[in-house]
Amino acid sequence: MRPEVPEAAPNVISQTLCETGSVPAHPAATPAVVRPTVSWALVPALLVCLAAPAFFVLLLPWLGWTLLAAGLVSAWLIERAKAPLVVASGRPPGLVRDLSLIAIGLLIVSVIPLKAELDNLAILRFTIALGGAVAVPYVISRWVYRDHAIRFPWRGGGRWTTFQWTWLVAVLVLGWLILPFYFITSGVYENWPVVNTPDLIARLFVGVGAVGIWDELFFICTCFALLRRHFPDWQANLLQAIVFVSFLWELGYQAWGPVLTIPFALLQGFIFMKTRSLTYVVTVHLLFDAVVFLVLVHAHNPGLLDHLFLV
Repeated sequence: MRPEVPEAAPNVISQTLCETGSVPAHPAATPAVVRPTVSWALVPALLVCLAAPAFFVLLLPWLGWTLLAAGLVSAWLIERAKAPLVVASGRPPGLVRDLSLIAIGLLIVSVIPLKAELDNLAILRFTIALGGAVAVPYVISRWVYRDHAIRFPWRGGGRWTTFQWTWLVAVLVLGWLILPFYFITSGVYENWPVVNTPDLIARLFVGVGAVGIWDELFFICTCFALLRRHFPDWQANLLQAIVFVSFLWELGYQAWGPVLTIPFALLQGFIFMKTRSLTYVVTVHLLFDAVVFLVLVHAHNPGLLDHLFLV
């Protein structure tokens, strides 16, 4: 006689697999996945994300490598302890898998200096490293781990609402009011090269926009998306903001820059979570970066755009 299986068993098995990342959770099933507010999984995730300030703020590669290793090892120990409770599925444990993708991206970015430069070699260096930090985790996730953890929903979210259009205008106004004061009074505009020729101005425009798009591809669509598989949205957003802000620090947003970049990183994660639209968060970022570009041109060329800004 075949033993009777309780009706709830399939649901328990499915939920357990989704929680551990052994099977990809379908978007429609996401609300049913339990992501506890307090869990040991936070320890390895925090260690991996803290590798970003080690790499990009403290400029201590050895510390970044140590934190990444500690994070992945502790994630493996946590999943090993849970192994008897998980139905075997033939796939690697979810937490180690997802944190490894973030770690790979951080390692790739960390091999280059992030000081803003506009010569051909610097542009090539940024293109290869930043491009690889997005492409390599995606390829591994899609064709090695065989899931769809990393997606780029350019056409997601449907039509933009009135509030979304209003926020785009607000971004321009806030950038116009805040960014000139920040860059010029703090002197951080000097972290960017002097742009006093049409060629350099054009290179700056392309570079600022390209890095802005990359920010959303890596920090939001990769880091934030992977972290949301294991933690509540607010925790995942705080964790990705650590990585986001650390990168921006080395890029040049220093002095009291984190006062601006921390809210910006959190808002971008929140907006992506609510709109499910990569196109929208990229548009917000590019509008903000358009003001950054104009402020840098203004700061390096006194008199050229004096009537455009208040500072």
